[in-house]
Amino acid sequence: MLNGKNILLGITGGIAAYKTTFLVRLFIKAGANVKIILTDSASSFVSPLTLAALSKNPVVTDFVKSDANTVDWNNHVELGLWADLMLIAPATANTMSKMASGGCNNLLLASYLSAKCPVFFAPAMDLDMYKHPSTVATLTKLQSFGNVMIPATSGELASGLHGEGRMAEPEDILRFIENHLSDGLPLHGKKVLITAGPTYEAIDPVRFIGNHSSGLMGFELAHAAANLGAKVVLVSGPSRFTVENHAISLVQVVSGDEMYASAHEHYPDSDVVICAAAVADYKPKTMATQKIKKSDEALNIALVKNKDILLSLGKAKKDQYLVGFALETENEVENAKGKLKRKNLDAIVLNSLNDKGAGFGGTTNKISFIDTNLEILTFELKTKAAVAKDILNEIIKRRYA
Repeated sequence: MLNGKNILLGITGGIAAYKTTFLVRLFIKAGANVKIILTDSASSFVSPLTLAALSKNPVVTDFVKSDANTVDWNNHVELGLWADLMLIAPATANTMSKMASGGCNNLLLASYLSAKCPVFFAPAMDLDMYKHPSTVATLTKLQSFGNVMIPATSGELASGLHGEGRMAEPEDILRFIENHLSDGLPLHGKKVLITAGPTYEAIDPVRFIGNHSSGLMGFELAHAAANLGAKVVLVSGPSRFTVENHAISLVQVVSGDEMYASAHEHYPDSDVVICAAAVADYKPKTMATQKIKKSDEALNIALVKNKDILLSLGKAKKDQYLVGFALETENEVENAKGKLKRKNLDAIVLNSLNDKGAGFGGTTNKISFIDTNLEILTFELKTKAAVAKDILNEIIKRRYA
């Protein structure tokens, strides 16, 4: 949700300023670009050097840059225009009062008044200050301007008292902003189930039947769906990829049977289901309990069919929008259309190994999207991240437009 976003963080002079070091790390980890404005009093609570190291950007504190013999200045208008969102945390009673009245005696306030982006603020003060009628009026006024308040919580305060006024924790601030930004997105409030990667079907304790799928396509679909506001369950076979987005729940499995069970567990309350996993069609009839020793004789392994996850989901479908993948080497379109009908899908994504750059192992893919009208929409070769966005956009057009 915050990947690539420009966040302007204003830090004011309250003890909760120490939490902003953790907050900046979370923003950077989420893929955001962070610039920081520190008020004079805030620098007594948190070091500009620490924040600069964490944000990977210089921390600004005043209109005039502090280099010797310079006439250069920090342009508050440029800072306000640069930001995709501005956050003031902690927001002290003093700063909020000036924000509400139009006061402008420091760089933070000037940047706030110049901001064209959404502005969030996280109040932090003692409990009596937080409940004072003047503070309550200020909070109401700031929100009437369109600013978004991240409410203070109850807890131990710097005064030693216990009550409301404690700044929200960094993780909660991050989650609040992401949830707010997701409102209005096409998949907000929807659950998307995605399968990804290969399955490993054990021959013995050290060998397996598998394929060359890396899982990247499924992981990119999960990230794209989360960025569109969805809560995502990603059921993945063995893969080197990981997720850090809290909107994505990663369920790691190994075998086709495990993926079957997990997919069916999460299927009933899913809104959109995309089966991008490359599940082994066959598995050994029995698994040897010990490593099979090499001999001069030929080795014969009896195979049996794996459960067909996509077919079983198609049979159990109620109101889900179900999408499958077809990786073909010949008669591609005919085979994909047959799979679409046979497995009761709403759409199918066709890959052809005859297309250079498509299929397993790489970072690119070339797809065709086919829905129940049997219309074929073919896309150019793109990165799998871009392909994931194309697939989700086509689903949204048909399901939620």
